[in-house]
Amino acid sequence: MRLLTVHAHPDDEASKGASTVAALRQRGVHSVLVCCTGGEAGDVLNPAMDRPEVHAELAGVRRAELDRAADIIGYDEVVMLGYHDSGMKDSEHNSRSDCFANADHDEAVGRLVAVIRRVRPQVVVTYPDARGEYDHPDHVQVHDVTVPAFHAAGDLDQFPEAGPAWQPSKLYYTMWSRARIEGLHERFGALGLESPYDEWWFDRPSRDHLITTRVPIAEHWDVRGEALRAHATQIDPASKFWFGLPDDEARTVHPWDDYRLEFSHVGPAVPVDDGYEVDLFAGIEAKDPEAVTATVDGAAS
Repeated sequence: MRLLTVHAHPDDEASKGASTVAALRQRGVHSVLVCCTGGEAGDVLNPAMDRPEVHAELAGVRRAELDRAADIIGYDEVVMLGYHDSGMKDSEHNSRSDCFANADHDEAVGRLVAVIRRVRPQVVVTYPDARGEYDHPDHVQVHDVTVPAFHAAGDLDQFPEAGPAWQPSKLYYTMWSRARIEGLHERFGALGLESPYDEWWFDRPSRDHLITTRVPIAEHWDVRGEALRAHATQIDPASKFWFGLPDDEARTVHPWDDYRLEFSHVGPAVPVDDGYEVDLFAGIEAKDPEAVTATVDGAAS
């Protein structure tokens, strides 16, 4: 079995689904990470790394951090899609011609299609459309490129130069659940600690009703923290947001990674635990994805 995850920047693979990938790797799943940009426009958020030589070589530093994190998580391969970081919305980096947000759409889709056809994953994981919620141009573009690439990869009439057609079976979106944020916030209070979750987190509309899948990750919780710390320019080890709760407390608050099954060629998500699917590869081992042609669009229906 093979998994392909598509992320925007170095460190996104650590904060979104790292423990899931580690658990799947333990099962023998071949896992490939596509990182669409080099993270060159990121700020240095760890005071210990806020040094002139780090800023001068930030692209190389962040690539080295990505490689370390990928090793910790258990990825078999890291593929750089080759675009420059677009920076936050309305930043000066938005105007760069080589940034991901300004990429020719068909070219970017074609690059990802070529990766999908070479890797031949059954499962692809990426981001939902977060417009109006988290408007980072690269995160928006990841969604806008990955969804058409998922569908085009199985159609040899599209991007014929990108290799033999391969249709992945399932496309998932990573989800940040309100239940998780509320649980962490309450645990901080129960322990007499100041919560890093302010009103902004609770003013956002909840998307919990869109979640179809909760992957148990308690046994692999530590992988997420280790991978985050590998991104030393981006993650302050003293951050209350990432590390404010002791690991033994944090792992019990919401011991799942949350996903939405958005497209499937092997049927909708089948709930088995509290109304949720628990395995990204559910339904795949029993079916040959190359022989399936019908698509279920919007698996929550």
